[in-house]
Amino acid sequence: MKPTLVIMAAGIGSRYGGCKQIDPIGPAGEIIIDYSIYDALRAGFGKLVMIVNSTIEADFRTHIGQRFESQIDTHYVIQEINALPEPFVAPADRTKPWGTGHAVLACRGHVNEPFAVINADDFYGRTTYAVLAEHLATLQDLNAPTYALVAFRLGNTLSDHGTVARGICKVSEDGYLQTVRECLKIERCNGGARMQEENRTTTEFTGNEPTSMNFWGFMPRVFEQLQERFVPFLEKHGKDPKSEFLLPVIIDELIGESRAQLTVLHSQERWHGITYQLDKPLVMAAVQSFINEGTYPANLWEEN
Repeated sequence: MKPTLVIMAAGIGSRYGGCKQIDPIGPAGEIIIDYSIYDALRAGFGKLVMIVNSTIEADFRTHIGQRFESQIDTHYVIQEINALPEPFVAPADRTKPWGTGHAVLACRGHVNEPFAVINADDFYGRTTYAVLAEHLATLQDLNAPTYALVAFRLGNTLSDHGTVARGICKVSEDGYLQTVRECLKIERCNGGARMQEENRTTTEFTGNEPTSMNFWGFMPRVFEQLQERFVPFLEKHGKDPKSEFLLPVIIDELIGESRAQLTVLHSQERWHGITYQLDKPLVMAAVQSFINEGTYPANLWEEN
């Protein structure tokens, strides 16, 4: 059974200032998602589910349709702000989707096999997909809450142009995720990293900490677990127009309750992404370097 790749592309990049999901970064007009799908195909993924919002759906269909629909089973799912269980109603002033947990819930009914979940605007690197695909192939029970996370070294995930939010992981000696803490405003500092806490204290990092970049491996059982937690979330936070139902928070709770087990896999790749507009030239330079090394062709589609 080939795994499915789920790409979360419905979020609005407030810090970037534009629709970074469809911003070209390759020499032939490729976007980050193109390289993600290309890498996933080479790793053996057999289906693609794109989670988008209604304002960019047409652009995604045009771009992705031209590239991969003939090579991979492709589905589009709309993450709607008003897609809530009764009797909940979204606040009138809410403009952003409900977060990554809600995004994954949106593709329930489209995924019945092991699957990966990734961000649309993160360039994870070729080997990252192969590591997860190989692990997912070992999982047999679709109803078991046995999941995976591909972690990166923190120092390989930072932006040179501002702070970023990262999930700092604690991993057991036998390789299972114990906790994932969502840390805001992390920046490079003295060869490592630091974070300004809300109480104005500073937390320092070596840069070697295993870090979540939302590269998850799930079984279909996760949909049931997300649904169980979404209603209590809405009861508590549903009236807040900026509240988010986040995967790292949910997973951390499930682990704490012994209701899920996540194997931590490790990627040696350096993350590339566009958090700020000034990040884009660096991503383009990295892509060109990969092309020069032979990792990618100058035009992805000529080879395909």
